[in-house]
Parts: sequence; structure tokens; C-alpha cells
Amino acid sequence: MGYKLRGTITSISEIESAGSGKKLSFRVDTGEQYNNLVEFELYKGAEYLEHLDKFVQYNKVGDFVDVEFNLKTFNWKPEADNKIFTSLSCWKVEKAQAQLPATDIGVPSEELAPDDLPF
Repeated sequence: MGYKLRGTITSISEIESAGSGKKLSFRVDTGEQYNNLVEFELYKGAEYLEHLDKFVQYNKVGDFVDVEFNLKTFNWKPEADNKIFTSLSCWKVEKAQAQLPATDIGVPSEELAPDDLPF
């Protein structure tokens, strides 16, 4: 299940090496009063590195965007201290048509009927 969020890009990191691919991260301000900053990660393997270049080319700080993403969680050294890491893995970014209120981070990207709850 994917999620969708709307907001303004506040920062974009440099592209850096990560394993066999490369990655960058960017932050979005949803405009909400609390928990308004969200950081996303874009990781691409060697065969898709042009996607990172295109992201940097077409997205700038200050752009109002819709971001679609997945939650990725993994155990780091499960035999030792059982630390869990979660990242927001972005897979689609589009310019938003109008500056409407931000979408709640917990709402799935599938459209919900007005009376439906996301759980």
C-alpha cells in the first residue's frame, strides 16, 4: 500500500553513493501545525541513475508537490540490539495543481470515500 502527501520542498540533498546505486533525500513541509516536516529518500540502482538527475533537474526548493511513497522498514543487526529503521521511499513526485491543504501522512494514496476510515 502506498501513501500520498502534499507540501512544499524545503531542501534537496546532494546525490551520493549508496551500495551499488546512488541516493538523495529531500524534505517537504506540509504546512500542518505539528509534524509538518517529512524527509523522503530516493534510491536508484545503477541502471536507473538518470531518475535522480531528472529529479534534481525538474524539482527545486520552494516547489509545491504531491509525493507518493512507501514505508520501508528493516532490522539492523537483529541478533544484537534489534534496532528497526524505517524510511519513506519516494516513487513518484509531481507538481501539485493548486495549494490545497496537505494530505495526512497516514492516508493511503487510494481515494477514500468521505465516510471511510483508513483503518
